[in-house]
Amino acid sequence: MPNPKRIWYPRACFHITARGNRKTDIFYEPSDRYRYLQFLTEAKQSYPFKIHAYCLMTNHIHLLVETINHPPGTFMKDVHSKYAMYFNKKYDYVGHLFQGPYKADLQGDVNALLQVSRYIHLNPCRALITSKPETYKWSSYPHYLSLLPFPSSIVTTSTILSYFKSPEEYAFFVNLANKTTSGHP
Repeated sequence: MPNPKRIWYPRACFHITARGNRKTDIFYEPSDRYRYLQFLTEAKQSYPFKIHAYCLMTNHIHLLVETINHPPGTFMKDVHSKYAMYFNKKYDYVGHLFQGPYKADLQGDVNALLQVSRYIHLNPCRALITSKPETYKWSSYPHYLSLLPFPSSIVTTSTILSYFKSPEEYAFFVNLANKTTSGHP
């Protein structure tokens, strides 16, 4: 049965997820994550789109993207085929790296956009990697809090932050749903 046609229009926002085949790791070393981010940056230059949030876990990825002139399939195919070739060559693997095509859930309103950004940024906490999302290096969350000594060329924080009075207010919003902090069950 063929995949259903994806709904797409300019400025549409999508929560994109993809995970390793059979739930296996897709990142073994920090250099693998850097390479994935490099491929995303290159794709942004070829097929302009915005990344509002990202989180690179060991065996899966989360992206919150806003399209401009191309559907997400255009750039995701580019990123994932380049990354799979890099990974398979580096680790002398053959076969599929990703478990099927990526998933792209259309985010139809501002509330959905904000909820997904929070969900993505709390992913390392739900996985019990950290109790503080700002300490997870492979997420866009530190960019939202200006914790990095350099501006991000990959993530656009202004859209999400425009709904809050300050980055601290966004941090409060994110941490309201963080079940790993003290005071939560």
